[in-house]
Amino acid sequence: MDVVAKTAVDSGPAGRHGGFSYSPADEERRRGVRKMKLVATGFLAVATVVYGLAKWAGAAGAGAWAGYVAAAAEAGMVGALADWFAVTALFKRPLGLPIPHTAIIPTKKDVLGRSLGDFVGENFLSEQVVRARLRAVGIGSRLGGWLADPDHADRVTEQAAAALRGTLKVLRDSDVQAVVGEAITRRADTMDVAPGLGRMLARVVGEGGHRRVVDLVCVRAHDWLVLHGDSVMDAVQNGAPGWTPRFVDRRVGERVYKELLRFVGEMRDMPDHPARGALDRFLADFAQELQSDPDTRERVERLKRDLLARGEVQDLIESTWNAVRSMVVSAAGDERSELRLRTRASLLSLGARMASDRRLQAKVDGWLEDAATYVVTTYRDEITALITETVAGWDAEQTSRKIEAHVGRDLQFIRINGTVVGALAGLLIFTVSRVVGG
Repeated sequence: MDVVAKTAVDSGPAGRHGGFSYSPADEERRRGVRKMKLVATGFLAVATVVYGLAKWAGAAGAGAWAGYVAAAAEAGMVGALADWFAVTALFKRPLGLPIPHTAIIPTKKDVLGRSLGDFVGENFLSEQVVRARLRAVGIGSRLGGWLADPDHADRVTEQAAAALRGTLKVLRDSDVQAVVGEAITRRADTMDVAPGLGRMLARVVGEGGHRRVVDLVCVRAHDWLVLHGDSVMDAVQNGAPGWTPRFVDRRVGERVYKELLRFVGEMRDMPDHPARGALDRFLADFAQELQSDPDTRERVERLKRDLLARGEVQDLIESTWNAVRSMVVSAAGDERSELRLRTRASLLSLGARMASDRRLQAKVDGWLEDAATYVVTTYRDEITALITETVAGWDAEQTSRKIEAHVGRDLQFIRINGTVVGALAGLLIFTVSRVVGG
């Protein structure tokens, strides 16, 4: 059976039970474990053969040395057998016998999972450990030095731009438009706009900022009157009573038009025209009323609600998303755009400050520590429960085989060492007993 087929067979039960899947590397490790098992068993076989030969030689009168060799070999056999039992008992029942406290990993898997979760929670997910580790690392200083490198700033800018473009392209326009429209409408509906408008108007009037608007209106009004004199005179004549003679209506229309043209021309040419002063006083009074008069404020609120309820306004609010999205996507994709250049410059500036400013480093480290400890203290139980539940979901047999594939080769050295150390200990004990016994 080749490696792929063997892998499929081995990973079947594990996959069904939420356990492991075997890879070619695991198969290679298992072959290494089998080789080491043969070597360790070979040490036991050698000790057994040596013991038999030594006992035979001693019985044949070979001399005292045979007793020493037999004692060493016997102790080596005992050590090898004891360590074989200990290593085997970790993964299965030796010789298939239901001996208590054997097959520890398969039978105690869930207990080990809970213990592992508790161990991780107590020793790795505690607030003290997290804070101490992050403080020792000095993330603020390292991050500052990393960001101060132009190549790194370029990389972060590029990745951030790619993430921004991807996010904006994934979002559904209809959903975003609805959210934006609702947010703006709700915000505007809950805000009392009259006082703000009053303060702004008072500031504009106080600084004379409205005068250029008045100048523009007067110029355009005068030009309009010059071009549309007939329309003004016709409007006056059509509004006259029916019993007045037509020539009188025409003379009145001409008179009204000339006076209106003169009045607008004087307002255009005279900055200190009385009408301009009256307009200034009106705007100042209106600004005050917007801030303090309840009736005026209520009228403004009704006007605001009426405007927000109009479909044209809602369409305008929602359509702004398309313009903003297109502009941001285009800027994010252009390496020479102001957005990319400003982002890169900000990252470089932030990196330089973080690399040299100890107070800023301390703030960044403190923020990161607080964030990490919040996650740890808030979700520690969920993290440890994930470990416990994951281990509980593993298939016991497959878990044993997986662990044995990773650590079994080292465990076979315990058997080899047990054989050698046992032989030396047996030789020492036999020697001491012979010396003491005379």
